[in-house]
Amino acid sequence: MAGVALCALAGHAAHAQPLTECRVAGLRHNVQCGVLQRALDPARPDGPKIDIHYVVAPAMARRKLPDPVFLLAGGPGQSAITLAPNMLALFARLNNRRDIVFVDQRGTGKSAPLECGDPQRESLAEQADPERPFKRLMECKAALLKLPYINAPGDLGFFTTTLAMQDLDAVRQALGAERINLVGASYGTRATLEYARQFPQAVRRSVIDGVAPPDMVLPASFSTDGQAAFDKLLADCEREPACSKAFPTLRAEWAALLASLPRAVSAAHPLTGLPERFTLTREMVLAAVRGPLYAPAFAAALPAAISAAAQGRFEALVGMGSLMSSRKGAQLAIGMHFSVVCAEDLPLLDRASDKPGADFGVDQATLYRRACAEWPRGAVPAAFYSVAATASPVLLLSGGLDPATPPRHGERVAKLLGANALHVVVPNAGHGVMSLGCMRDVIYRFVDATDDKDALAVDAACVKGIPRPPAFVPIDVAGSASK
Repeated sequence: MAGVALCALAGHAAHAQPLTECRVAGLRHNVQCGVLQRALDPARPDGPKIDIHYVVAPAMARRKLPDPVFLLAGGPGQSAITLAPNMLALFARLNNRRDIVFVDQRGTGKSAPLECGDPQRESLAEQADPERPFKRLMECKAALLKLPYINAPGDLGFFTTTLAMQDLDAVRQALGAERINLVGASYGTRATLEYARQFPQAVRRSVIDGVAPPDMVLPASFSTDGQAAFDKLLADCEREPACSKAFPTLRAEWAALLASLPRAVSAAHPLTGLPERFTLTREMVLAAVRGPLYAPAFAAALPAAISAAAQGRFEALVGMGSLMSSRKGAQLAIGMHFSVVCAEDLPLLDRASDKPGADFGVDQATLYRRACAEWPRGAVPAAFYSVAATASPVLLLSGGLDPATPPRHGERVAKLLGANALHVVVPNAGHGVMSLGCMRDVIYRFVDATDDKDALAVDAACVKGIPRPPAFVPIDVAGSASK
């Protein structure tokens, strides 16, 4: 199969269209857009084709360096091109002498997207329906099977990370780059590791932020790591004088809130602002809490939202539930997400060692197991799950408060990668570290260093002292507490 894949790469690189000047929403300057035609199934080069879209932000300097930087987006299901405006701000120094490349992975963005409807636009009653997530996925599957590049249900299985990284290497070849630098975020770290496994000779440097190993088993670790982050939030509130004074019984209020569910409540829809009557469920509350944990600045408002909900005021908690998913770039191609997770994570679920969180339980795992029983599952090579010692330097970044990819995952991968791996933990960071403080300069020095030893010696101490944002205390609570 490796031989077939490499032949397919060589053949399809010739189908690249010339780069054309274009505009991307959110970018001030013109960039270059490219399209590469690929076989949906590498084993059927004459079968259905998909277009892989990518954007190149050309280096500013005339004498640019030959090794571009490729961004690998998260999710799974994010569009790298959609993230371009935010990421170019972080990569400004790198962009001075290097091209920055954004490839929409197959199934995302403009590359044969497997998109579903936005559940945030449904009524709160629909969102609270415990059967609605599964029904929504089945409706999505039926719609995806009508797409022109999906001729049979099994075609949904050709959106794995392994195949996507073969697409990425075809883009590298089309651009004429002998070696590239990779920057992967969240699921993009798994993609980065898989690219390096298949094409180690093409990798110069890698930065992986929020490490998601190939054998992570997302539906299981999701509960374990989310619970740990939430428990840390409660403990930190107890240690923070202002938070503990404003919310002295936060743990008891949280327990009472969960014990009261399900219950009929009223709250305004966070998008329409219209009041609705619906049944608030445990799953809905846990989802509302889980999202803000990704960003400590948002999580700072959770104690106030939980306390208000325990007293019968649900607007803050319901609103926070949609806060993270409404951000630009946060929307996922859900069909691609399930094509990846069902193929790569679900086969390991029954032997996963992560224990469910006391509050978060197995609801997510149950949904994934049920959905994946109906979702076409792609083939994953056994070697996909292995992480070998790396010959090229790798900078691993982890946030100590991350509810999805905490340091325990980065620590394990760093050991497997060996002496050429440097793991940096930012204790009070959440999911995603590269945008914090001086980290953009750390990444620049790591990638830009001429010598590998200098890259691995980069000093990242400047981010160690970033504090957790203090808990948000509403004015009325602060006023009553001061009396």
